[in-house]
Amino acid sequence: MNLDSRTLSVGTLTRVEGEGALHVTLKDGALDSVQLNIYEPPRFFEAFLRGRAYTEPPDLTARVCGICPVAYQVSACNAIEEICGVEVDPELLALRRLLYCGEWIHSHVLHIYLLHAPDYLGYPDAIALARDEREIVEHGLQLKKAGNRLMDFVGGRAIHPINVRLGGFYSVPTRSDFAPIAEQLRRALDIALDTVAWVAGFEFPDLEFEHEFLALTAPGRYPIENGTIARSAGAAFPVSDFTDHVVESQVPHSTALHATLDGARYLTGPLARFALNASQLSPVAAQAAARAGLSAECRNPFRSIVVRAVEVVYAIDEALRIIDNYQRPSRPFIDVPARAGVGHGVSEAPRGLLYHRYRIDEAGLVSAATMIPPTAQNQAAIEADLACVVSENLSLDDAALTTLCERVIRTYDPCISCSAHFLRLTVERG
Repeated sequence: MNLDSRTLSVGTLTRVEGEGALHVTLKDGALDSVQLNIYEPPRFFEAFLRGRAYTEPPDLTARVCGICPVAYQVSACNAIEEICGVEVDPELLALRRLLYCGEWIHSHVLHIYLLHAPDYLGYPDAIALARDEREIVEHGLQLKKAGNRLMDFVGGRAIHPINVRLGGFYSVPTRSDFAPIAEQLRRALDIALDTVAWVAGFEFPDLEFEHEFLALTAPGRYPIENGTIARSAGAAFPVSDFTDHVVESQVPHSTALHATLDGARYLTGPLARFALNASQLSPVAAQAAARAGLSAECRNPFRSIVVRAVEVVYAIDEALRIIDNYQRPSRPFIDVPARAGVGHGVSEAPRGLLYHRYRIDEAGLVSAATMIPPTAQNQAAIEADLACVVSENLSLDDAALTTLCERVIRTYDPCISCSAHFLRLTVERG
């Protein structure tokens, strides 16, 4: 093995959502470059939204991601409802939050049990894990089913819900309809609490990174479906100023854009949410976090699996609270008449803050659309963290170093299929 000049190339990253590759180059015994390569073709969502009716983005943008469609629906609704100057009834907002809880449950559990835990238990994938630890995987599937059922019940189906519309829903359930869902969630809460204890017992590398955190905050509750933007360093800012602070740029090695916060790398997602909102967890979730050894701020990306497990506990507990207090709305939706203007919408997808911006013209058509998903915001931080990990582990052979790099990427649960932008193309002719 020549330690002076080495190239590590991972053609296809495994156990992440979407397609990507990793290239690491070392020269003269030192790190030369790290490139996380997102090579999916551009999907043109922002482009084909132009000219569509202002009512269509919640349905169309849900197709950006099959794992987190509610995040796109809610951020779109928040932005367009702002443009149109409407306030959605509190009962409908609670139902929207309930639907989002279902997404948090199934998405986080998918990552914890099927994509991430095998790294800590010495298995190549969840299939191999299930051969030896069937009960563990079955617990994960039970949790995921609870989230899927909640999405199906409130949203009309578990993948790309069809019951969501501007101003609320097409139909709303009666209180009695919730009885079997609540019972399943109560059983799931016990499994979720066991999950926190289980993942807290994993052996974590001793690493910490100093990226600034960016997440929503919401008075009196852990942020999910809306909120205001907070940060761990510097002043908070309104949602309307998001693109004044967060700037995207194209990098040569990826079709996904990289984002900076006031010119610096930053991190959004579970670690950021927990650092800025731990005091807003429900008592049962806060107790689970304390028993797992989480302090007020966790900066070890490998321990993000513990934070995700705590958020699953919170989402189930919050769903049960909403169901217990549920009163059927007097109307399934409020009218949202078209109005020209620009609106900004944010919500907390499981992987972090999801921003939408729309411009609606006088005819009620979308004239411009911008979507900034959390994984794009985190990519620069992921590359920087990879560089630190590689630099500190140069003595590892290529196979071990490659495995470590893949583990680092999976800690961030990147949904690298959430590519919505039009790729900027530059042609140089001689």
